[in-house]
Amino acid sequence: MVQANSKQRILVTGGTGFTGAHLVRRLISKGHEVVVLDNKKGIVYDDLVGLGAEINIGSITDKKLIEELVSGCDTVHHLAAAFREINVPKAFYWDVNVNGTRYLLEASEKNKVNRFVYCSTCGVHGDVENPPAAEDAPITPADYYQLTKYEGEKVAHEFIERGMKISILRPAAIYGPEDPERWLMLIKRVSAGRFLMFGDGKATYHPLYIDNLIDAFELSAEKEEAIGQTYLIADDDYYQLNDLVTEIGSALNIDVDIIHLPFTPLWVAAALTEAVYLPLKSNPPLFRRRVDWFRQNRAFDITKAKDELGYNPQIDLHTGIERTNDWYLENGYLG
Repeated sequence: MVQANSKQRILVTGGTGFTGAHLVRRLISKGHEVVVLDNKKGIVYDDLVGLGAEINIGSITDKKLIEELVSGCDTVHHLAAAFREINVPKAFYWDVNVNGTRYLLEASEKNKVNRFVYCSTCGVHGDVENPPAAEDAPITPADYYQLTKYEGEKVAHEFIERGMKISILRPAAIYGPEDPERWLMLIKRVSAGRFLMFGDGKATYHPLYIDNLIDAFELSAEKEEAIGQTYLIADDDYYQLNDLVTEIGSALNIDVDIIHLPFTPLWVAAALTEAVYLPLKSNPPLFRRRVDWFRQNRAFDITKAKDELGYNPQIDLHTGIERTNDWYLENGYLG
């Protein structure tokens, strides 16, 4: 059996993306040999190559390539996914998130990979009816991305039943340095001192700082207790949106004025924008999945991860926002 602290050859799919790149760096810092598969270079490609990562540009649906990359690996972290692709057929999501997961698991089983960690999403629980939700809360995906991620979980369970050592993580709302999208709009709007809140702002939101998530990936690949298990991963605290905006303002030393507006007109505008952009075959600047942020509840109970993995989020929201904002400033994302 591979020891947790011994040098391993580890495959990270989606390894040039936001989460994947942070995981790759952590693994390299621990002395591991890291192989990366992603369908694009991303903004960190040169940095990861400089650190010694072996980066392969290709698709998770390329069975031949998958076979080659998995060969000789001790551990596989599967993060690659079709995500936030608007004007694509549903078959695209299924091919990447379900079939791609199956191809990777088949190759991992064939090559006797010791541990496999599948990155799902807290979104499989949809709009949480009775927050905070634990892992056994109803599965109610709100869109096709979330649906296919849960279908990927089902595929993972097929291989668990066949004896593979697999763990499943359902991360909450990830943020942190090097993320050029997820929290940039939030911080920009708060920095302006005036935040437009569509709806009453009482929907819940559960942040997850990137370093805390990477801790969970490492623990899931090491702990025997994690084999065959599913874990919700988030920071210690969740917030109503009004409070989240206030907390961001506090971390930035900004007094922010929250202005409440009705939600329905925004949702209609998003639907119309999607319809206009559909024949253009490009992603619209406004879409329903994005505006649902104002009304969907996301709040989770991470007791299982704490008890079984020893997961203990080290970075709180205030510190995480400061670090993220510093990165935005240093890299020219904020004026």
